[in-house]
Amino acid sequence: MELKENERIDDLEYKGLKIIQNENYFCFGMDSILLSDFAKEIKKDSTILDIGTGTGIISILLSKKTECKKIYAIEVQTEIAEMAQRSVKMNNLEDKIELINDNIINIEKYLKNNSMNAIVTNPPYKKKDTGVKNENMNKLISRHEITADLEDFISKGSAVLKDKGSFYMVNRPERLADIISLFRKYKIEPKKLRMVYPKINNKPNLILIKGIKNAKPFLEIEKPLIVYKEDNNYTDEILKIYNKK
Repeated sequence: MELKENERIDDLEYKGLKIIQNENYFCFGMDSILLSDFAKEIKKDSTILDIGTGTGIISILLSKKTECKKIYAIEVQTEIAEMAQRSVKMNNLEDKIELINDNIINIEKYLKNNSMNAIVTNPPYKKKDTGVKNENMNKLISRHEITADLEDFISKGSAVLKDKGSFYMVNRPERLADIISLFRKYKIEPKKLRMVYPKINNKPNLILIKGIKNAKPFLEIEKPLIVYKEDNNYTDEILKIYNKK
């Protein structure tokens, strides 16, 4: 496959999957890998919407981690959506993954309400006017709520999600109160929460949360996920998630 300037192909080390990345854009990180593992329980023959797919990493991994029927992956940035589409083609997943190059606020143009079995999303973590801004607009849109905010992701996701459908998200701990508030505003009941810690004595720096549409209240707090041991090597659980153990 011919690559564009600054592009590279990364081996995902899972069932032969590969992905195109570009250092000028926002490359995927551990958060996307953890979310794909967290959501691998999605039921057989499900139809999934991946909101803000970026490089397509979550959709590509879920295409093999689950026995889903179809994944719709929406990405607002044209250059990144085009790159994700080439990754889909490179992995021969055109029949499984459909890219949508548009803003999530326009999702009703492509999908019917109450039509998805599951939603997965790794949204921008920072509010529009907070944090240090990156001069690269592509990275800025990926990190900050420039084109859509957390409420857009949750409200539009809930609209296309079927009754009792699942909503999976990775985000920062400081957004947890916002997430739960917005989940309930749009009839998504938080059901499972897992905190991710860099090391056992650190504060958490990521959260993985699952909600179910129109479910009864009951939130399960899972055991912490620790990334590094004291010797700075990955824990056994992280190695397992990365298929290295």
